[in-house]
Amino acid sequence: MSESRTLTKRHRYSVRGRLGAAAAALCLASVTAAFLPTASSAATGPAGETLSEGGRTAQISRTAYGIPHILARDFDGLGYGYGYAFAQDNVCELADQVVTLRGERSRYFGPDGERGEGVNLASDTYYKGQRRAGTVQQLLDRRAPLGPTAELRRMVQGYAAGYNRYLRETGVGRLPDARCAGKPWVRPVTALDLWSVVYDVSGVTGAVPLAPDIGDAKPPTADGDATARAAAFSAPGGQGPAADDFGSNGWALGRDATRTGNAMVLANPHLPWVGGALRFYQVQLTIPGTLDVSGAGLYGTPLVLIGHNKDLAWTHTASDARHTSTYALKLVAGDPTSYVVDGRTERMKRRTVPITVRDADGRVKTVERTLYTSGFGPVLSSGWTTRTAYAVRDANADNLRSMNTWLAMGKAHSLDQLRTAQDTYQGIPWTYTLAADTSGATYFTDSSAVPHLTDAQLERCTRPGGEDGPDALDGSTTACAWGSDPDALVPGLYGPSHQPKLTRTDYVANSNNGPQYTNPEAPLTGLPGVYDIDPRLAPRPQLGLDMIARRADGTDGLGAPGFTGRTLRSSAFGNRVLSAETGRDDVVALCRAHPLLETTDGKETDVRQACAALARWDTRADTDSRGAALWTTFYDHILRGGPSDTWHRVPYDPAQPLTTPRGINGDDARVRHALADAVQDLAARDLPVDTALGTVQKWAGIPLPGCNGNKGCFNVVDAGPEAGTGTPTEGAFGSSFLMAVELTPDGPRAHTLLTYGQSANPTSPHYTDQTRLFSRKQWVTERFTAAEIASDPDLKVTMLRD
Repeated sequence: MSESRTLTKRHRYSVRGRLGAAAAALCLASVTAAFLPTASSAATGPAGETLSEGGRTAQISRTAYGIPHILARDFDGLGYGYGYAFAQDNVCELADQVVTLRGERSRYFGPDGERGEGVNLASDTYYKGQRRAGTVQQLLDRRAPLGPTAELRRMVQGYAAGYNRYLRETGVGRLPDARCAGKPWVRPVTALDLWSVVYDVSGVTGAVPLAPDIGDAKPPTADGDATARAAAFSAPGGQGPAADDFGSNGWALGRDATRTGNAMVLANPHLPWVGGALRFYQVQLTIPGTLDVSGAGLYGTPLVLIGHNKDLAWTHTASDARHTSTYALKLVAGDPTSYVVDGRTERMKRRTVPITVRDADGRVKTVERTLYTSGFGPVLSSGWTTRTAYAVRDANADNLRSMNTWLAMGKAHSLDQLRTAQDTYQGIPWTYTLAADTSGATYFTDSSAVPHLTDAQLERCTRPGGEDGPDALDGSTTACAWGSDPDALVPGLYGPSHQPKLTRTDYVANSNNGPQYTNPEAPLTGLPGVYDIDPRLAPRPQLGLDMIARRADGTDGLGAPGFTGRTLRSSAFGNRVLSAETGRDDVVALCRAHPLLETTDGKETDVRQACAALARWDTRADTDSRGAALWTTFYDHILRGGPSDTWHRVPYDPAQPLTTPRGINGDDARVRHALADAVQDLAARDLPVDTALGTVQKWAGIPLPGCNGNKGCFNVVDAGPEAGTGTPTEGAFGSSFLMAVELTPDGPRAHTLLTYGQSANPTSPHYTDQTRLFSRKQWVTERFTAAEIASDPDLKVTMLRD
């Protein structure tokens, strides 16, 4: 029998009014203790571990902005409460994810998707193929550390049960989100569905973005049948697709960088604001005496992935290493499904996949599709000719270990314990880790899954791409295959002994640059080249390091040197634009000397008003900054011509990596055309040249600060004026979950902000409540202890019993 009870607002106020916050917390705890049992009935799982079969209980305490704090006595109950709370806010998103992961998009939405003809069909082929191959189930059948721990198995089972309970109680037809209410594709989820979410998260910089390409692969009948999608592969050295859609800033500040001597961590991941796969959800997960961690996890994952406990805090940024390798297969003449390795002929493996497809008239039929796999991984549609095919090998192709790693990190109470967690499970898929603990020390590492390729292999094995395909490694010889480290848990990868690591008492920082300049005072050098593809610093990491340096000497206008909680938060929202700080005056000099400039297509344009607007601009990307919109438009036009140092006044100098290239060369034709083009662009949109940034950059009508990182913005935001309104231009990207935490002897003091709110439902009060804070540079004061939670005036407590 299921039961739920919610403490009403009237009851909460009466308790606090008589007893005060601390006593209210004790009162609430006593109610919880009486409600939660001490044990659950159990059964034996596939790997011999104990699994819960019933009796799950949980307490969900929601504080301001709908942030849930889940309290349970065991992992079954913790997952149960988390799944229920998440479903309350985002039932549609997880339901939609599951449709994708089950390979059923064509069944419900037809074979075509938003990205083009046949996209759903190709995606379904990839994911249905995984299901039929039992890819995730085989990983689940492994024992830890390669497979999930017993605690995580119970938690995921509980999460599925909690989500399904909400769905059952509410009813699909009565769901509060019209996007999925009454839809046939909204169904109960299984633990396998959730583990498939975890597996997909591990592959988002590897095979996952290539899923349609893999699903569409078919042998050619002639060279002309090759599908040239080489642009999808931007990494050098045959190292697979780059993680261009991900970014982050992360700082761990040690006792020598703060005025209090307490360590601090700033988390600022940059991810898409739409779609369920990479959105964050904020939560606190507590099992007394076992786990008490607060932060955020990606939709559908059962844990906190970026966060803190009372002694330790950590964040992640996307690693500059590539986590996949693209191999060029030398095909056998007359047989495009066979290839040669070391002089021997190998045949591609084929798997036939039945896909259910709904046509435009609503009729359903089944079509059969075929997936092709080589010894180097799945074969791609891109570039498959009668002579060559391309395959992709993903270092995370067997990674469910990620959740083991993050759970162990959440339990850790020192940097040593965090290192042990990462070295034991080796499951961080594609990110750097930056962390600090109450000792005042900081730590950086790239412990992600990185292919074991030596510099000599990359030099010897890389073959250049062309019109039909990308740069790739030579797949005709095993000499170009991945090697391995003795301490690697999974063959083919670098082990902890080769991973970049740095411990400091001042700081470690990263903004998606390579590991070399994690701290310029102690450069990380001598690493395998696969870890540091391009040591040059882009504008955003240059700015981040400059922000830290100016805070260290007090020249940033925020007061005495050294970080405090306040100055850390102010730095994050300073909205500096490095390209403007180093180049705005050059452009103003240009337009004052040449008030009439030609556009790219030869139209003479008066730029005098634009020149005056840029001269008045404070070079910040605040919502009310007038000049920022003009500058970002101008800079976009420069960058469209491709990367080049010709338009920098000072070119890149490897002896000055933190400050070059910089400035703008007004004599460069690209620069002159770009300014005229920007003026024309704004005029075509009926916008004055000094329009406020918040006029052209919004979420659900709310002005947004920040700009794209390629312009040197730390606070990354890329959105149009209609973003978040359900229009075709609703996409947005950038700062998502922010956390600024100080680890004091009395416990953590944290401020957070989830820029797009806890719910993706446009009718939810938590769809834009935190976006309005973001627009005003405001933060949410985190409530971590029982007393802090109990004292929240918006507190709403729900008790669940299964």
